[in-house]
Amino acid sequence: MYALDNVGRNTIAMVLAGGKGERLSPLTLRRAKPSVAFGGKYKIIDFVLSNLFNSGIKKVYILTQYRAFSLNKHIRESWGKWTGLGEFFVAISPETKSEREEWFKGTADAILQYLRFVETSDADFVAIFGGDHIYKMDVTQMINYHRMNRADITIAALEVPKEEANRFGVFSVDDDYRVIGFTEKPQDPETIPGRETCFASMGNYIFSTKKLIEVLQEGKKHYEDLDFGKHVIPMMLENGDRIFAYNFNDNVIPGMKAEERGYWKDVGTIDSYYEANMDLIHVSPQLNLYNYKWPILTNQGNLPPAKTVFDDNDRRGVNIDSYVCAGCITSGSTVRKSILGPLCKVNSYSLVEDSILFENVTVGRHTKIKKAIIDKNVVIPDNSTIGYDLEADRAMGYTITESGIVVVPRKEK
Repeated sequence: MYALDNVGRNTIAMVLAGGKGERLSPLTLRRAKPSVAFGGKYKIIDFVLSNLFNSGIKKVYILTQYRAFSLNKHIRESWGKWTGLGEFFVAISPETKSEREEWFKGTADAILQYLRFVETSDADFVAIFGGDHIYKMDVTQMINYHRMNRADITIAALEVPKEEANRFGVFSVDDDYRVIGFTEKPQDPETIPGRETCFASMGNYIFSTKKLIEVLQEGKKHYEDLDFGKHVIPMMLENGDRIFAYNFNDNVIPGMKAEERGYWKDVGTIDSYYEANMDLIHVSPQLNLYNYKWPILTNQGNLPPAKTVFDDNDRRGVNIDSYVCAGCITSGSTVRKSILGPLCKVNSYSLVEDSILFENVTVGRHTKIKKAIIDKNVVIPDNSTIGYDLEADRAMGYTITESGIVVVPRKEK
């Protein structure tokens, strides 16, 4: 028997990180969505992996697939070095399996292809989490809730207003939060008993190990594209299995501020991705990256501090209300309300506003950039203007969102 606060030691995690993230194109043309930068120095996947790590769950398989090289490299260089005896954060991809070289056909099929790792483990619980959302969560609280209810599966749920619930898969629950129905994007979503809100699926699950093996083996007999939302949960409902919803709003992490409670972002579009990043530079952001009791971990790299240079009246290096990563140089230029990833350089007489620069972006002299996302390693020539004339930007081949965000991709080599 183990104490409640040690439950993570008896859990393995499988993180689904193979998504293309097509709505984030062109940022995902060369990388998987979980590998997209967020908050300057982080990757999107660092958030779920940090949640697991901080929760004491350190036996983690990351299932990668689309454009997996950079993501696998990041996991190996960042996460592989922070584990002890019997612990691991390891990326596995379909192409590494000689006996069945196939792409994952559904979320549950991805787990099924690597079910042997579950079967040979001594874990009582399996945490199956998505790798492409931004949030903080103590996973052990969800596992303890699962144990308390003697559940077969516990599903993390967002409490959302009824008018927004038709964008999600929605659970019907009884007074004890036991799931009695599930509908994908319902027109008239059912509310939580006694409330005017609905439970929407976050796509994160805690399974009792024996039940997971049983239901996946049964599911593969009926569905080639086995999926948790489409197939597994309906099967379990039909079988009368014990399915419970875990209210994410009840999750509390050390050092959490009131405004952080329930923070969860699906940065699946350029606009939502941009807004979530821009929230970080507010005086009191909803997502606090300066909470050292629950750190978001990543590969820090061996980089020098950021610096500004020149202090002439017409040539002053300044960063204002901005988030500037290591290795950046603001040289006789102005960066305002922006995020600069590692190793960026903004040269003299230039202005960068309301923008996100990925790693190693160089901005030439006499250049003006506004409300833009600049991809990794892009060099912006001298005397350029981006974000001021959207038609001219479109003619340059840049992607423009409906809200007017300009995305400058890396050029194909």
